[in-house]
Amino acid sequence: MAALVGACASLAVAQVAVLHIQVIEGEGAVNAAGARNARPLAVEVTDETGKPVESVSVSFHLPEDGPGGTFGNGLRTDVTVTDSSGRANLHTIVLNRTPGRFAIRIVASKEQARAGIISFQYISEGKAGVAPASPTSSGASVKHSPLKWIVIAALAASAATAGALIAGKSGSNAAPASTPAAPAATITIGGPTLTVGKP
Repeated sequence: MAALVGACASLAVAQVAVLHIQVIEGEGAVNAAGARNARPLAVEVTDETGKPVESVSVSFHLPEDGPGGTFGNGLRTDVTVTDSSGRANLHTIVLNRTPGRFAIRIVASKEQARAGIISFQYISEGKAGVAPASPTSSGASVKHSPLKWIVIAALAASAATAGALIAGKSGSNAAPASTPAAPAATITIGGPTLTVGKP
């Protein structure tokens, strides 16, 4: 009878009541479109006391559409088991060519205990990712453009002022090249010259 009670007690201790799962490697990894994942995804499973739990079934689930891909088995679901340190590794994801963030749903289960977590990874845009360099260079030219327009406006204003002075002093028939050489007291109307003041 005592042996039976001891066996039942040890069985109760052996059962896992609570599981905790944590991603310890691969979170936020950025992968090239159409390639295999850059680094493995690893999780650690512990019990309520923080002790690693061995032989826990860990399933990984990829999204059905959008950014994502398939596992090494060609499916969107893969299952592995934790080792003596409570760790489970997923080494192969073949990424599709849809850029963006995707979620990997991870579920750990042993006996009646279960735990779940979401891990996020990314598929880069590949060569399109070089595009941000272009705004930087164009941004530099935009910084200089106000100065360029100020200079052009100043030149235009000077030209307009000079044109107004020429028109006011010389009339519409005078040649602009001869105007600066003309004396300030000389007014030309048509052909003859009229001198005001001392000759």
